Amino acid sequence: MSHNIYELFLSKFADSLNRPFLTIPGGLTYTFGQLDRRSAAMATVLAHNGVRPGDRVVAQIDKSPDAIALYLACLRGGFTYVPLPKNRSVEDIGFYLGDVEPSVLICKEEDVTKFKPVADIVGVPTVHTLSSRSTGTLADAANEVTPVNAIVRRDASDMACILYTSGSAGRSKGVMITHGNLISNAQVLHAIWRWRQGDVLLHQLPISNNFGLFTALHTAIMNASEVIFLPEYSREAVVKNLQRVTVAMALPKQYEELLSDPEFGSVDCRTVRLFISSSAPLLHSTFSRFLERTGHAICEGYSITECGIIASNPPEGERLAGSVGYALPNVAMRIADADDNPLSSNEVGEVQVKGANLFAGYWQMPDHFAEETTADGFFKTGDAGFFGTDGRLTLAGRLASLVVSGGMDIYPKEIEIILDSIPGVLASAVIGLPHPTLDEAVAALIVGDHRVTPAMLAEAIAQRVSPHKVPLEFLFVDDLPRSSTGRVKKSNLRAKYAELFTAEAIG
Repeated sequence: MSHNIYELFLSKFADSLNRPFLTIPGGLTYTFGQLDRRSAAMATVLAHNGVRPGDRVVAQIDKSPDAIALYLACLRGGFTYVPLPKNRSVEDIGFYLGDVEPSVLICKEEDVTKFKPVADIVGVPTVHTLSSRSTGTLADAANEVTPVNAIVRRDASDMACILYTSGSAGRSKGVMITHGNLISNAQVLHAIWRWRQGDVLLHQLPISNNFGLFTALHTAIMNASEVIFLPEYSREAVVKNLQRVTVAMALPKQYEELLSDPEFGSVDCRTVRLFISSSAPLLHSTFSRFLERTGHAICEGYSITECGIIASNPPEGERLAGSVGYALPNVAMRIADADDNPLSSNEVGEVQVKGANLFAGYWQMPDHFAEETTADGFFKTGDAGFFGTDGRLTLAGRLASLVVSGGMDIYPKEIEIILDSIPGVLASAVIGLPHPTLDEAVAALIVGDHRVTPAMLAEAIAQRVSPHKVPLEFLFVDDLPRSSTGRVKKSNLRAKYAELFTAEAIG
C-alpha cells in the first residue's frame, strides 16, 4: 500500500475535478482538475530532467498557482520539496544548496544571474525558472509535455519535504517531513476544525512555511474546498475578500494589521465561521480586541516546524486568550522538568511531544536529533509551558528566554500576558538583561498609546505576580522587530539594550 499523500488528496477531490480550487481575486480560477493535470505535467518535466524519487527540489519562487502545482508535482513524483523563503541572500542560498544537494534549483527569473554561479559551484545540475516573460521555463516545458499521470509509491517514512528552521539559535537546520507526517496532520486538522461542505478558505499566508503550505492548503484539499488565493498579502485585499469565505487563517501580525483599520468590524466578517491563528504567539490584546470588534474568538493553534500543528483551541466551545488549547488527538504531549520527568498541572516546564506528525530528524544532523529526543521518544520543543487543570496548554515562552534574576526564575511570557491585557498596550516584549548585582534583570518594551505609563504598568503587574518579577525598566518603542512569521526577535532586543542596567550602574 502506498502512503503518498497525493493519493489521499486525489481521493478527496476526484469527484470535484471541475470545481474551483484556487481563485485569484480579479483573475483566473483554477479547478482541481487543472491543478491535477498541471502537477502531472511538471512532475513529468522534472523526471525528464533527471530528477528521481527522493531527490531534492529547491524552490525560491513567488506565490502563484504554478508554485502550488510544483509542490503537488513533487509530492506525486516522490521528489523531496524544499521551499525557501523569499529575499534570501546569495550566501544563504549557497548554504542551503550545499547542505541539501538538490537535483534542481527553481528560482525567479531575476535571480538566475545571482544564483546560477553558486549552483554551479556546489554542483546543482539544473537551474530553472518557474515562469517568466521569456521562453524555455519549467512552465513552458509543462505546457508542451505529455503528462504521465502516475503517482509514485511512497512509504509513510519517505521524505516529502525539508523545511529549514530560522536559525535564530544557531545554524539553520533542515527539518525532514515525511508523507506519513503530512497525512497525519492533514487528517486530524480537517476533523477537529470541523470542515464542512461548502467551506471556502481565504489564503493570505506565505507558502514557504508549515502553516501556509501544509496546514492551510492541505485541510482545504481534504475538503475539496475552494481557496481564495492572494498572491500578495495586503490588508485591503484581505478585507475585500473576507466576505467570500467561511474560514480564514492568518498570522498574529496580520490580525493586528486588520485591527489597525478603524473601519474593520463584524460586517466584514459576516460569512466567516472560523478564524485560525498559528506560527507565532497571539497577543492577549489582539484576541480581546478582535473579539470585541468582530464577535469572533480567534482559534489559536500551537505549531512548530518539526511537527506542524500539535495543539489547538476547539472550533466550537470556549477559546481562552493566552491558551493554545488542547493537544491534538494523535499527539502525546507532556510538561517535563530538566530531567524529562512529567510535571503536574500548573507547573511550568518544557513542552515535549511525540506522535505520527513528529518529523523524521534533521537533514545531515542525526546527532542533533538524538540530543533533542528523550529516551522514551518525546521531542524536546524548547518551549516552556504548563497545563491548566482542564488540560489546556499555555505557553510561557522559550526556555532559552528564561530570565534568572537574583537566583529566581522568571518566564517572560507570564509578564507579557499581563501587559497585553492592559488597555492601551498594543504589544510587549519582556527580556532579561545583564545586571551588576542580580546577574539578570527584567526589562519590558512596550508599544502603547497615551494611556500607558510605567507606574500604571508596574502596579498592574505587581498585583498579579511576585515582586521580583516586576520589570525594573519599561521602555516605550514604536514597534518591535519581528520575523517573517511575526515572532518578536528578542535576540535583537537583548543585543540593542544589553548595557541598559550596567550603564545605569556606571552612571
